[in-house]
Amino acid sequence: MEIFELGDFPLTSGYTLPGAKLSYKTHGTLSAAKDNAILFPHFLGGAPEALEGWIGQGRPLDPDKYFIILPGQFGNGVSTSPSNSQPPFERGAFPAMKFADDVVAQHKLVTEQFGVGELQLALGWSTGGLQMYEWAVRFAPMVKRLAPIATAPMPSPWTRLWLHTLIEMPHTSDPAYNGGFYADKALMQAGLRRQAHGTALTLPPHGFYHDELWRGLGFSSLDDFISRFWEAFWLPQDPNDLICQARKARAADPSGGGDLDAALGTITAKTSVIAFTGDPMFPPVEGKHDAERIPGAKFHEVPSVFGHLATFGLSQDDVRAVDEILGALLAS
Repeated sequence: MEIFELGDFPLTSGYTLPGAKLSYKTHGTLSAAKDNAILFPHFLGGAPEALEGWIGQGRPLDPDKYFIILPGQFGNGVSTSPSNSQPPFERGAFPAMKFADDVVAQHKLVTEQFGVGELQLALGWSTGGLQMYEWAVRFAPMVKRLAPIATAPMPSPWTRLWLHTLIEMPHTSDPAYNGGFYADKALMQAGLRRQAHGTALTLPPHGFYHDELWRGLGFSSLDDFISRFWEAFWLPQDPNDLICQARKARAADPSGGGDLDAALGTITAKTSVIAFTGDPMFPPVEGKHDAERIPGAKFHEVPSVFGHLATFGLSQDDVRAVDEILGALLAS
């Protein structure tokens, strides 16, 4: 993991983060002409490493061909976050942020650190895709191709409710939370487990459990799946950091509070919107509507039994389908 020093970084909320840092990883080599860059930010609770399964030789995201930048986001525990900030912005006092702040920081990374003036592709899953819509509107001339995957320009009312109810409330309603100034993260494990069970209940399609698809992933029982997949994912994380990420996602809006249709109409990138059957967070019907508002965009519904879990590349059918769409987009 590498760190890009942002210095004193102004936020959209009016605050300034002193000595702000943005974590990132890269794969491949930047060409002499600096014309082979791809940007791929991570999803809520994830990290740059979580996306590396989509990168590989002979695949669309080929490090032999492209320079692939995997930026972290504010609040991921490595970039500037509630858990690693000093007073006056430590823990529960961390200032409000938006994905616009992440995107401006990523733009500085791309242009100042690497001298890149054009992205061959900007793509992102879930809340990583929320960031990519912000990119495609805010820095339209830079984004040559766009692939929002299992995401939206701004979350629906259902998804905003999900973010508040299942990511924030298990922690903020815990007496040990203490306004974000809990004495020890270990005291917050009950909320993290509640979050794990809530996300297990809501993110996969019903058929995932009815057909016991967790067996094909190597789990011996449903309880084993909940413990070794969901709890193992959430328990290492810091609640304040997760809340920071969730609030950014809830506030995502590339129009900045204006006319969303008009904002999407300014996107100049060749766009492929990808959605997954059975995804409750970002249903295909909503993705199709998003694509219809972007000039020249194509919509693709991938028939998946994993719903929003397709993010993790658990099915080779899902992986092949996404790779095929990304390959066609990069060839266009």
